[in-house]
Amino acid sequence: MTYQTNDVLVIGAYGLIGYGISRRLIAEGYSVTGLGRNMQVARRVLSGIPWIEHDVSTLCDEAEWRRIITGFSTVVNCSGALQDGPGDDLETLHHDAVAALAAACSSEEVALIQISAVGADPQASTAFLASKGRGDAAIRAAGGKWHILRPGLVLASNAYGGTTMLRLLAAFPLVQPIAAPEVRIQTVSLDDMASTVVAAMEGQIPDGMDLDLVEPEVHSLREVVSQMRQWLGFSPAKFEIALPGFCVFSVSKFADALSWLGWRSPLRTTALKVLSEGVLAKPTDLGTFGLPPFSSLAETLGTMPVGGQDRLFARMTLLSPVIIACLCLFWLSSGIVGIARVSDAALVLEDVGWARSLAVSSVLFWAVVDITIGAAFAFRRYAPSACWAAVGVSLFYLMASTVTVPSLWVDPLGPLAKVVPSIILALVARAALEAR
Repeated sequence: MTYQTNDVLVIGAYGLIGYGISRRLIAEGYSVTGLGRNMQVARRVLSGIPWIEHDVSTLCDEAEWRRIITGFSTVVNCSGALQDGPGDDLETLHHDAVAALAAACSSEEVALIQISAVGADPQASTAFLASKGRGDAAIRAAGGKWHILRPGLVLASNAYGGTTMLRLLAAFPLVQPIAAPEVRIQTVSLDDMASTVVAAMEGQIPDGMDLDLVEPEVHSLREVVSQMRQWLGFSPAKFEIALPGFCVFSVSKFADALSWLGWRSPLRTTALKVLSEGVLAKPTDLGTFGLPPFSSLAETLGTMPVGGQDRLFARMTLLSPVIIACLCLFWLSSGIVGIARVSDAALVLEDVGWARSLAVSSVLFWAVVDITIGAAFAFRRYAPSACWAAVGVSLFYLMASTVTVPSLWVDPLGPLAKVVPSIILALVARAALEAR
């Protein structure tokens, strides 16, 4: 069935998949409206379309969805989260909200295209795939006009989630660390996904169909990472390091803990578990619908442009956690040492004429400032502000010390000279923290 108007609502339109689908629909002449919860990011990513500001996980009422979808012929749901965390409840986002949306679409005769995931099933071993599976089941039960599309490992010029993890692994210099190298994976290009959405909307694919979107070929994780490394233009690894299970487990649990501070690492438990179980499906016979087969991994990478910015992104993805950790520990330790050695630190100011009480108060005040900045670096939400605070406070330290204790510039340990690299590192961290 061809949908009657060209007004389309794309939920999660500023995400990796939603962005690619939205761009394709716009190019095909559709009128696209986006729905998302972060309007600052939304209007930066897709500034040329209207936006509806809503957190999907709060939309669990059919009547509310009916109000939102009125006037649209089609809703494409690209929203999703990898695992539970601050602001993300998988059952609410993937099932409750989707069930209400499906009921609203059915009653309003609005077509629904659901972007799910390969392996989505109510009985799946991860909350991500199980909640996705329950959402898919709710769509089928609601009736109406719907398609459920289950992509494999999605490859695109941009990177997020699993593709970010691949680029991170490929960015290691000289060696190639890898876990479960023989795991089997099927990929799909974002362009092919977008083409399938357009085909569904234009009636080439009948309503009420579940489609697995994967290439015909199956690859090992080792092969995928190797081809990604080659695509990025990095030299082949000299040798491979097979990571033991306990190492992968420890890294994933640490990443899970950091997620509660707002850091959405691609190395969290769900991502690694899904990958370790393989990303496999029976490819849909697109010829049945008069469509060409999906591109292979080599074909996808061959058509994706790559440049210095992609190599820089991959290396910065690898280095960013180290940079943030260094800045966090640097500022925390600076403040803690200042408090622990307050008398010794105050002597530097007393030697140039400061009263002891004023010198001690100054040391303690700035030690607390240092600790506050260090603590802010630990939280994703506050880390960008912490970068600017680190730069500002460091510049103040340099100027104030130059005026009050200029002899520190020639101190053999270089306490002032060492501040300059920390300023540069904070500026690098601020650039690396750009979300998209």
